[in-house]
Amino acid sequence: MDNEVSYPIDSSLKNISNGKCPILHALSIIGQKWKLPILWYLHEKKTTRYNELKRRIPGITNIMLTKSLRELESSGLVSRHVFDLIPPKVEYSLTPLGLQLIPALNELYKWGYNHMVNYSNDVQGEDKN
Repeated sequence: MDNEVSYPIDSSLKNISNGKCPILHALSIIGQKWKLPILWYLHEKKTTRYNELKRRIPGITNIMLTKSLRELESSGLVSRHVFDLIPPKVEYSLTPLGLQLIPALNELYKWGYNHMVNYSNDVQGEDKN
């Protein structure tokens, strides 16, 4: 592959055990159950309100949505805009840093889909043929 990147993991694996692996760092930010759906739905629209996100993500609790949004915001991936209105209005959107993540998530989706089709029975409504 011409675009293949070599990741400098030394044979002692020190960069993994001391937390300096960029892939593990990225996964620690986005790898939790609810964060990828949140990022994906925020990408679909320029701005999204809290209750709209809650409706779009079946099974997520208010506590987990709030916690995940705060973590994504502190990581610089999501911005929160509070309007001075009654009742309060809050909108969330991806930051430029969050938008940079979308192409990588698209590639991860393609890889995951290919793996599901070829190595498992988890593709819903799809034939392996």
